[in-house]
Amino acid sequence: MKQRNLIILGLVALALAPLLLPSFQITLLNYIGLYALVVLGLVLLTGVGGMTSFGQAAFVGLGAYTSAYLTTTEQLPNWLAWTAGFPWLGLVIGLLLTAAVALFLGALTLKLSGHYLPLGTIAWGISLYYLFGTMRLHGRTHWHQ
Repeated sequence: MKQRNLIILGLVALALAPLLLPSFQITLLNYIGLYALVVLGLVLLTGVGGMTSFGQAAFVGLGAYTSAYLTTTEQLPNWLAWTAGFPWLGLVIGLLLTAAVALFLGALTLKLSGHYLPLGTIAWGISLYYLFGTMRLHGRTHWHQ
């Protein structure tokens, strides 16, 4: 069987899966797909690009948090109110925001070389972790509450 036919068969099986499988298997397939995307990003960065990044989880978290927040909250500003309750729109906006932040931080970080590049990516990952942990959107005013 040709590779193209296998891909088409796999896509058809994925399209029919929500109609045929129980919710547990659908959730499991969602997790597998999400983690596969994260791994593909790491393979492209380290294997193809030859760069070491320890801040990958920060970008995954930024996209996931943005998508979840836009999908579930009812307190959006007027310019974002049209996205409320639509997970696909939240996903697209989360991807765009993550890409914009990655381009900005990448422009600053890629000037580093040697051991400083991995250390810079660790610093960005930690800084985004603390940023999201202390945001007022979560109802927190400081870290230990």
